Amino acid sequence: MSAGDDQIARLLRRVDMAWAALKEPYAGLPDARLMEPGVVGDWSVKDILAHVTTWEEEALQHLPMIIAGGRPPRYVTFGGIDAFNAHMAEQKREITLSDILRRLDETHGRLLDFIRNAPAGQFTRESRARRRLRLDTYGHYPKHAEAIRDWRQRRSAP
Repeated sequence: MSAGDDQIARLLRRVDMAWAALKEPYAGLPDARLMEPGVVGDWSVKDILAHVTTWEEEALQHLPMIIAGGRPPRYVTFGGIDAFNAHMAEQKREITLSDILRRLDETHGRLLDFIRNAPAGQFTRESRARRRLRLDTYGHYPKHAEAIRDWRQRRSAP
C-alpha cells in the first residue's frame, strides 16, 4: 500500500467513524419519532438526515469542479447558507421517510466511491477539495449527531 493509499484509508475511516456517530443517536427510534419536529427548531430527525444528504450532494456536485481548479457558485444567490438550508429543507419536506433514508445511504455510498476514485493527492493533503469534503461531511455530521442526542435527552427528561 502506498503512502497515498494509506492516507485515503485513514480519511475513509475518519468519515466512517463520524458517519457511525451520526447514525447512533437515532438508531432504533420508531418512524413516528424520526418525523417528530423539534430536534432543531421545527426540524425532525428526518429533516436533519435530508439536510445531511443535501450537503453530501453538494460535495458530489462541487468537488469535481474544485479538483479541476474551478470555484463552485456561492450560496449568496440564495441569500446565504441559512437561506439555502431552509430552501432545501422545504423542498425535501414532503419526501417520505423511507425515501430520505434510502437517499441518505445511496448518496453516502456515492461519496465514499468518489473519495476512493478521486485523482491522486486530492484528499491526501490539505487542499481546497479536502476542506470542502470536511465541511460538507465529517466536520458537519457531529453537529447534527449532538443535536439529535440533546433532543433525545430533552424528550426523556421528566
